[in-house]
Formats: sequence, structure tokens, C-alpha cells
Amino acid sequence: MQSLFERALERNDIEAVRRCAKADLHTHGVLGGDAAYIASRTGRTIAPVSSPLPSMDGMHAWVGAQIGELFSGPQGRRLGLEAVFVRALNDGVSRIVFGDDVWMITQQQGSASDLLASVEEVRARIAPAVQWVPQLDMSRHCKPEWLERWIAPFLELGAYRRLDLSGDELAQPIEVFRPLYRAAKAHGLGLRAHVGEWGTADDVWRAVETLELDEVQHGIAAARSPQVMRFLADQGIRLNVCPTSNLMLGRVARLEEHPIRALFDAGVKVTVNTDDALVFGVGVSEEFLSLYRAGVFTAAELEVIRLWGLET
Repeated sequence: MQSLFERALERNDIEAVRRCAKADLHTHGVLGGDAAYIASRTGRTIAPVSSPLPSMDGMHAWVGAQIGELFSGPQGRRLGLEAVFVRALNDGVSRIVFGDDVWMITQQQGSASDLLASVEEVRARIAPAVQWVPQLDMSRHCKPEWLERWIAPFLELGAYRRLDLSGDELAQPIEVFRPLYRAAKAHGLGLRAHVGEWGTADDVWRAVETLELDEVQHGIAAARSPQVMRFLADQGIRLNVCPTSNLMLGRVARLEEHPIRALFDAGVKVTVNTDDALVFGVGVSEEFLSLYRAGVFTAAELEVIRLWGLET
């Protein structure tokens, strides 16, 4: 018997897709907000990226030009967080993973406990039924000794559930982050990292083994290697994929050719996510419907992927 989600996809009914529970396991804080909500609060329209950007530098330039300091300071942060949970409600996202970069401890917006509490206050006020999984983020270009100092008070709280590493994949060798990941594992955090978006399949394998990852953010380069895909499948490593982001950052030429299909066929557990909904202009529901329309997956296969995202 078909699920409501499968029937919604087959009817091309985006509103019905939105009413089905989904997860967004790969999104970046205030860049994952609802543009309409921001416009209603500020009168400022943020038009999403309309054509592929040439690089991550191009994306950073776009963010600087279109968003700038909108989310700076306590009031800006609150606005951005409100927009994130409004989007979750509007998009049927019942489970969302995001958090603060550990460098936020330097920004004079309170302690690690204050930063955590500010997210929880907004969630409880706007989307109390949404499960928020607190995550710590680290930027790959930062010196390890800085990250070690910044992350310590967050780990001491015992409230964070995930650790992620993002930024330029070529900034530093993955090995330099091993001690930080060991510390996070000792505190019970699930381990994930951005890898295989710009790098190679071997980079994905090396990161998983070196950092003892449970999940990979993006990881689409793994599709170039049957051996790496088999390794990921055998180890049960989940890849949290962001199809529109991959398309708009030039990592994939056409959605119809997205490597998420090859990964799925190889037995790798994948999920569908937004990355930066405010930048790319789509929610998780649009991501699912786009993959269905493009013929990448059947409705039944997307139902399997939807349920994988909701697993705890």
C-alpha cells in the first residue's frame, strides 16, 4: 500500500509533500531560514541563487552581497533562528540538525550555554513539536589549537549531539582534526564531516577511517569508486546529500545525472537535505519532488530515503 508521501509525489502535489514528516540533516543554521518570514519581519527580499556559482568563494560572495550583516548581533541571530524554525514548520520538517560554529564563543554573544539556550528558546516558542538535534560545527581553515580551545566549553555542557567539519576541503589534511574528533567521541557526540563535495572518493574513505565518522555531509565523490561505495555500505555510513546545492555549485551538471542514484544502488544509505535553503531557495519537500520529477528515483524509493532521514 502506498504512503501519503508516495501519492503526493505522484500527484506532483507540493503542499501534500510538505504535510509529510521529513528530516533536514544537513543545513547551516541561519542560512537555512524562510525567506518569506524574513521579508515579513524586515521588508528585505532575499532572492535565491538563480544560476550555478563558480566556487565556494562565489557562494561566500553571494552571501555577503545578499545577506551581509542581517543576522549579526543578538537580534539578528534571533531573527535568523526564528526563520529556520518557521521553515521547518512550513516544510514538514520534524527533525532538524544544526548548531553553532565553535568560533561563536569569541563573538561576545554569551557563553556556550547561552548560545544553546537561545536556539532552544526559539524552537520552544515557534516549533515545539520539531526535534532539534544540537550540533557543533568547526571550520576547516581554523588552526587546531584554536578549535581545541573554542570547543572545550561546548563539550563540557554535555548537551550537543553531533560534531561537523566544513569549509575548504583542501585547507588542511584531515589528520590534523583527529584529536578533536576523539575528544568529541569521548563526550558521546555523533561524528560527521563535509567531505567528497569538492574532493575525491579516496578523500571520503580517508575521512571516515581517520575521524571514525558515522555520517558524511555530501560525500557524492564516493560514487566515482565502486570500492569506496562498497566500503560505505558495509560500514553503514550515511551520506546526507543536498542535490540542489550540488547543482548550483557546479558539482553536478544535471539533476538527472546526480550521483545519489549510484550511491543508493550501491547500498549506501542516503538522505535528502537542503544545505542552505535561504541561498538555494528550496526546502526538503522541493528537493524530494525535484528528484521524482527528474526521474532519479521512484516514489517508493524516495519513501525509503525519507524514512532513513527520520531514523534516530
